[in-house]
Order: sequence, then C-alpha cells, then structure tokens
Amino acid sequence: MLGFLLRLLPFWVREPLLIAIGSVLGVRVMYLAFRDDTWVAAGLAVVFLALTGIRVRAVVRALRARRNPDRAAPSAGVAADAAAQTQTQTQTQAAQAQLRSQPQPETRAPAAPGTRTARDTTEKEPNAWGQAVAAVAVFGALALALWAGPRLLPSDDKTPQSASCSRGTEELPKAYGETTGVVTGDELCEALNRPDLAQLLGTPEEIATAASGSNDTAWLTDGKVAQPEAEVTFDTYTVNVSATYNELSIAQYVKLLRTGGEADFEPLDVLGRPAVLSSDHTMRFSISLDGAGSGGPVEQGPLARTLSVALDRGDRGGYYDITVWSTSGALPDDSVLLGVAEKVLPTIPERAA
Repeated sequence: MLGFLLRLLPFWVREPLLIAIGSVLGVRVMYLAFRDDTWVAAGLAVVFLALTGIRVRAVVRALRARRNPDRAAPSAGVAADAAAQTQTQTQTQAAQAQLRSQPQPETRAPAAPGTRTARDTTEKEPNAWGQAVAAVAVFGALALALWAGPRLLPSDDKTPQSASCSRGTEELPKAYGETTGVVTGDELCEALNRPDLAQLLGTPEEIATAASGSNDTAWLTDGKVAQPEAEVTFDTYTVNVSATYNELSIAQYVKLLRTGGEADFEPLDVLGRPAVLSSDHTMRFSISLDGAGSGGPVEQGPLARTLSVALDRGDRGGYYDITVWSTSGALPDDSVLLGVAEKVLPTIPERAA
C-alpha cells in the first residue's frame, strides 16, 4: 500500500523523500552494526546507502536535463533534423525552377515530408504548493505509522519485566477487624515494591523476580495478633517487611535481647521512632512434591539482618520488621537497611490513634 502511494507522488516529491528515508535507515543500521558487531546489519546498511546513492544520481541527472534541455536532445534527433532540412531545400529549389518555365497560378507548395511544424514545447510546470502539501502529508503519515505501530502491534520485546504485587482475594482473619488501623499485605507489598528498591539495595541493575503480600497472624497468639507481611525477591537479596500489632514496645524488645544474652544488636532511632538492629538465622526446609515423604528436616539458613521500628513515635506497642538476607549469606551494610526503612515506612498507611 505504501509503495503504491509513493508511485503516485510526483518525481520531485517521491525521489527526495526516498533519499531522506534511505539515508536515515542506512546510517542508523550502520551504527547498530558497529555497536553490536553484526556483519549482516552492516551489509543491509550498505544496500540502503547504495540504493540511496543511485537515487541521488538520478535526481542530479534530472536537474541537469531540466536546466539545459538543448544538450539533453539525442544525437539521432539532430541527424534526422539535418536530413529533413536538406530534403526540404532540394524540393523547394525544384518547385521554383518549374514555376519559372511555366507560368501558373500562384500555389502554395505543400509541406515537405519530414518537416516539423512549430508547436509550443513549453511544458507545464508542476504546482509547487501541491508538491509541498503532498510531501507534508506523506511525512505525516509515516510519522503517524511510526508512533502508532508499537502501540497497536504486539511487541516482540523480550526484556524481563519487574514483578508486580498481586491483589489477594481471600477473607481477612478476624484479628484484622478487631485491631484499629491494620494495614494489609497488599498495602505492604505496594509500599515495598518500589521502582528504586534495587538501587537502594546497591544492585541497581537487578529487577524484582517475585513480589507478594500475605495477611497472616503472629505465631503462638491463637490468631489474635495481626501480622501482615510482604516480600520482594531479587537475584542477590530478598527483602521482607512485616507489621506486628501487639503490645510489645521496642524498649521491651531491647530488654528481651539483653536478657537473652544477645550481643549483635544496636538500639537507634529511625524517622524519630525507637528502633533496633539485630541479626538471626533464617530457617531452611524442603517439601517433597512426589508424595514419597514429608520432605527434609528443618535446617539453619543464611544469616538475616532485621531492623525493627516502632509503629509510632510514642512506642506504645507494635513494630515493623524490615529483614534482608541472601542465599549466599552476604548482607548489605546497615546503612542500606536504614535507607530502605526511610523510604518504605513513610509510604505505609499510618495506624489510627
């Protein structure tokens, strides 16, 4: 369809348009060929540029012929004109000799065969405004096709996309209705799965491979304490955020750590709230999917670093846990964990007083 429309255009619109398109495509494909070191693309670029060069030559010859029409006449036409002129002169001389010998009424000699009658050879010049409008219309159609093509046609881009949080449809546990201002796992997931989370973790080139949220309750509370959580997984690190709505304050939690003989913890303030950094090992277990058994025993997993932050400035009970770990056992600096907390926690809906 596009080729048919191009053939309908006048020569002085079609050829410059094809030259412009061929030049742009040739240079672009040649750049991609050098960047990706692809010989096939380089050959294609040479073809585009060669065809463009041929069209440039045709336009130059047409311009020369238009400026010097006399020089453009073929040599065969010149020879024919000379022969016709000689024949005409011979016939004219014979007719004059016959008239002298025999007086006759004056007659007009017929036109000698081969003579040309004068005619207006001036060709009508093409309408400049029409050519301009046609060129603008073609360029506009091409621009519209380039803009609408990626949006209307299915994309072949196979670049991995970052995981998104899926909305849960299950019914919330009873504890969520009995506690004021409880957030859900979906809300935690939306707050945690930030576009800049990988950059905050120090791995900006990675994308999230999994993101999820759940509406659980705390262990050993008989389902009376709401504990929603969300988790985002990258190739290097996994980040988990949970909110525990109990009456345990950060100050009491620090006392429990000291009483239990824990040494690897650090009390501090985050966003004006009491907080504490601590470390603990994750649990590793396997599940059998073939029905032969219940799976392997529970083992000690890699070390995890957790930042616990009070739900409010008054530390009246309840806290957020932001935990980071990796399968290799490597952990980011504590400053990374603090940076994640300072970005994520303000986006979580605040609990009502």
